[in-house]
Amino acid sequence: MIHSRQTRDRWRPRDRRRPRPEQIRPEEDPIHPLRFGVNYTPRHGWFHSWHDFDPARARADLDAIAGLGLDHVRVFHLWPLLQPNRTLVRTAAVDQLAHLVDLAGEAGLDVLVDGVQGHLSSFDFYPEWTRSWHHRNVFTDPEAIAAQADLLRTLGRALAGRPHLLGLQLGNELNNLVEHNPVTADEVDHYLDTLLAAARDGLGEHGGLVTHSAYDAAWYGDDHPFTPEASARKGDLTTVHPWVFSGDCARRYGPRSPQVRHLAEYGTELAKAYATDPARPVWVQETGAPEPHIPAADAPDFARATVRNAAECAGLWGVTWWCSHDVDRSLADFPELEYTLGLFDSSGRPKPIAEAFAETVAEPHSVRPRDTALILDCTPATRSVSGPGGAYFEAWMRLRAEGVRPAVVLAGRAQDAEYLAARGIKEVVRPS
Repeated sequence: MIHSRQTRDRWRPRDRRRPRPEQIRPEEDPIHPLRFGVNYTPRHGWFHSWHDFDPARARADLDAIAGLGLDHVRVFHLWPLLQPNRTLVRTAAVDQLAHLVDLAGEAGLDVLVDGVQGHLSSFDFYPEWTRSWHHRNVFTDPEAIAAQADLLRTLGRALAGRPHLLGLQLGNELNNLVEHNPVTADEVDHYLDTLLAAARDGLGEHGGLVTHSAYDAAWYGDDHPFTPEASARKGDLTTVHPWVFSGDCARRYGPRSPQVRHLAEYGTELAKAYATDPARPVWVQETGAPEPHIPAADAPDFARATVRNAAECAGLWGVTWWCSHDVDRSLADFPELEYTLGLFDSSGRPKPIAEAFAETVAEPHSVRPRDTALILDCTPATRSVSGPGGAYFEAWMRLRAEGVRPAVVLAGRAQDAEYLAARGIKEVVRPS
């Protein structure tokens, strides 16, 4: 079912003001209604299209996305094109990005802008001033951090005030860069704090969400320097990217397994456990159906189950699918799964998963109570117990298969009666 713009306008959620925690009863969802969108990957030329930005092609892509009844997109420019020199942010590239944001608004879509790219679909994009003879650790070098802060501040000022701008995110899964930029957890905290402050300063009095994102190692990786605490406590909300290939989840349990179909729900509940604010929203910002992990025939049902199960979580901000368009096979060297992740194929035709996603997001969704919580007791060195194949992950999934909707609570909060009450938790149990 493809929705007309008139139909979309009747249900598109615009007012995302959060009630104060004391105004929320435990059984209520503080985030209502849900947001549903897609991560925008240009159909022509993938993100290399920024080299010769074509507004007409972008407009066609965005109109197709809006035609699915979605209400927002997440968009990405490339760091080397925005900031080719440490002290130069190119006005022309910023103007391109602003133009794309305006085109999305004209299509009826709100927009989150990611700033430092960084990393996209298995490729890293570093400006030359961070590489080879000029190598700088992007997380720890003071001048490199200052340059990224300047970029975010500049983007914020250029975009601030647009009514369809959701906000500014530091970049896409910046923790993918740690392999070539060694960093400690404390240094990550300083890096994130500095860049979040710069983004907020750029947006200024106009406000908007200020966020950051990390791939699943932040939640499942033993001693990974991007920590669950940083994800769940820094920025205005928590973003999660629960991918079925992380920890070989789909291969380990099967593409139709409960573990796969409840993965986004689990990731949402895991993130809530690490937050200090019980009402902090969680955004399932990336999830998708990559082949061969999810065969094409199973993708529509996977999309339906993922959305429906996640939507039962209190405090869910929304779900943003990865991604809009398949990578065209004329482009070389992508992992196979990147050629199959779109809601639209590379010719622009909606795939069966697009229809399933559109129909499911248009359904009424309601929060289901979670009065039982499973205690998570781990250290940074044993964080993998909460990932696919880990003892805690499997215990949570067993409860879910038995019909329980378990919350997650950290061992340190398991006796905190006020905190448990704020989350509506009446019973805490340990993994058997």
